[in-house]
Amino acid sequence: MEKTIIDLETAAQALKLLGDKTRLTIIGLISEGECCVCEFVEVLQMSQPSVSQHLRKLRDAGMVKEKRKGQWIFYSLNQEHETYPIVQQILVQIPDQREKLHALEQAGLRIQCDS
Repeated sequence: MEKTIIDLETAAQALKLLGDKTRLTIIGLISEGECCVCEFVEVLQMSQPSVSQHLRKLRDAGMVKEKRKGQWIFYSLNQEHETYPIVQQILVQIPDQREKLHALEQAGLRIQCDS
């Protein structure tokens, strides 16, 4: 695999964004696939506007992508973004977040976003 070099400003911005526990949790949650805002609200126990603010910052930086399905917006990691190698390295250092999504599924809360 070819090593990607990014400029210091871009790296610093990515690390600053990921230095926030909420945004880092979001990145961990979408590392395996897409999630909608309502799922983040449940997992993070935060208001929808607050979650959307964090997602906007990640989206504006290009770290996440969004896709509309009916009235819902789903977010996923942007694996083509130049900072993705940094994200990958950080993800292997933090606890796996999939159990939180599994708990949502068990509680029947993942299906509420189906369009």
